Amino acid sequence: MNKKEKAGRIQWNRMLKKLNPYTIKKGFRYLKHYGPKEFWIRLHERFEPEEVPYGPWYEAYVPDESELEKQRKHRFTYEPLISVAVPAFRTPETFLIQMVESLLAQTYSNWELCIANGSPEDTVMKGVLEQYMKKDSRIRVSELTENKGIAGNTNAALEMAEGEFVGLLDHDDLLAPNALYEVVRALEADRELDAVYTDEDKVTTELDEHFQPHLKPDFNLDLLRSNNYICHFFVVRRSVVKKAGGFRQEFDGAQDHDFIFRCVETARKVGHISEILYHWRTHKASTADNPASKMYAFDAGKRAIEAHLERTGTEGVVTHTPDLGFFRVKYPVQGNPLVSIIIPNKDEKETLKDCIESIRKKTEYENYEIIIVENNSTTEEIFQYYKELSQDPRIRLLRWKKEFNYSAINNYGVSHARGEYLLFLNNDVKIITPGWIKEMLGVCQRPEVGAVGVKLIYPDNTIQHAGCVIGIGGIAGHMFVDMPANRTGYLHKASILQDMSAVTAACMMMKRTAFEEAGGFTEKLSVAFNDVDLCLKVRKNKKLIVYDPYVELYHMESKTRGAEDSTEKVRRFQEEIEYMRCQWIDILKNGDPYYNKNLSLTKWNYSLRPLQGMGRKQ
Repeated sequence: MNKKEKAGRIQWNRMLKKLNPYTIKKGFRYLKHYGPKEFWIRLHERFEPEEVPYGPWYEAYVPDESELEKQRKHRFTYEPLISVAVPAFRTPETFLIQMVESLLAQTYSNWELCIANGSPEDTVMKGVLEQYMKKDSRIRVSELTENKGIAGNTNAALEMAEGEFVGLLDHDDLLAPNALYEVVRALEADRELDAVYTDEDKVTTELDEHFQPHLKPDFNLDLLRSNNYICHFFVVRRSVVKKAGGFRQEFDGAQDHDFIFRCVETARKVGHISEILYHWRTHKASTADNPASKMYAFDAGKRAIEAHLERTGTEGVVTHTPDLGFFRVKYPVQGNPLVSIIIPNKDEKETLKDCIESIRKKTEYENYEIIIVENNSTTEEIFQYYKELSQDPRIRLLRWKKEFNYSAINNYGVSHARGEYLLFLNNDVKIITPGWIKEMLGVCQRPEVGAVGVKLIYPDNTIQHAGCVIGIGGIAGHMFVDMPANRTGYLHKASILQDMSAVTAACMMMKRTAFEEAGGFTEKLSVAFNDVDLCLKVRKNKKLIVYDPYVELYHMESKTRGAEDSTEKVRRFQEEIEYMRCQWIDILKNGDPYYNKNLSLTKWNYSLRPLQGMGRKQ
């Protein structure tokens, strides 16, 4: 069985285990929402075999008792009081007890639990809370006279807080025992942090199965505008909360997304702890497991993003994607800047012709020029084609007479380009998306953005590139290679706008200023990793690299340079690897900030990195 057939399989036994009247009903809701074809694709994504099953992985991952004991004895030089704010309303007794017990089990002791109880009529809840208040003075309860809704109840809990930092916990969820310890460890290491968030997973009602881990990147503005990926566990300096303002009732359903936006807009620095420290309980009333039924929540999410764009003075149109809870921001083009499309070419007449014709047919944006850098072609037909092209006033031909060096050729192209924006393009691509330049330009014009890359698809409709991760396969690798292009991948990452460390220059738009500040392509890297290196230099200058999946191109991949099979080519490739290792040792050692240390560096699909001891714990 080949890898594509394997990737298309449904793990039926896993799916059958999940079947009950509730999940069947939920399945019909999804079917109605997506239609048969899209529903079938999503069913495959949800139930295809996990390369590393999360159950055994999680068992090996959680700290054992000796590690927890070590944490209890640890003394930090900085031990802030952390107020954990919980809005409670008609919380089932078992859930309430388990939530409070997860605080009592914390290995860091300087915390207080602030519960705002919006169920004055619930005597069972009141009794449980009174017992805990007697048991531990760190547990404080405010008995509200009425239910003020999720935003009002949370604000009441925040008002009780006396800590330097506050953390948000839902009344039916759980913190891992090392959650606050890890938070304080991060705060001690970097005193400028005004907010931190952690990874999370989901847990069944009975707490007998952990599943769907959400392993997050470091702070990612475009991802936050696509989805509330920060979610749980979010801890923020209380002074920032005061400045940002509390929860707002008009955003109920997405009140945390709105609140997080306002906090990160105010915060000096936002940190991320790549540890699974929050367990989101799924049950019938929980939004963790009830997507298509809460349209009001998704509309509130859309409005939260719109409000954020307005506050930050960013023009953008927010729409829902087919995956509810995930959004698209479309950034309009400002003005009419010239875009210079730079295409290196050697021979390959038909390939180049397909590329040029697709640009002519599919480009809605008018103000562009094409610069073809001719690199030692030998066939008569290509020079004949160049003559035809020279009739087009938009196209200029340059001749590169030295040996092939992708970096030097593109730098040469840029030196003759007139555009304010540079669009590096391989000759072996075909445009699929008609508004491709407008879409890329709208994103690239934002002041914080340096470059934009796109989704590239093989002719067999599988993905060739959906952003690059540093460290994958040794130096850097493309994400979701060979995944069917109609799939959206882990947490829909193949199909949403997000920031990444690098994108491929097979189709990449870059601000000319960002290109020049970075010193252009490094000419020592004549074939491999030059685009990754350029992106990392742009990132070093505090500019974002954005992956934009709303532009799609077909890519035939490396038709222009042949196999890496000669001794000379192998040696050159080794030298380029060595250059990257020396130049970018920090990111290679510490890990890509837009990835997660718990994810594999040998797979391209966000699967888990296997752990030692998996399956051995009893």
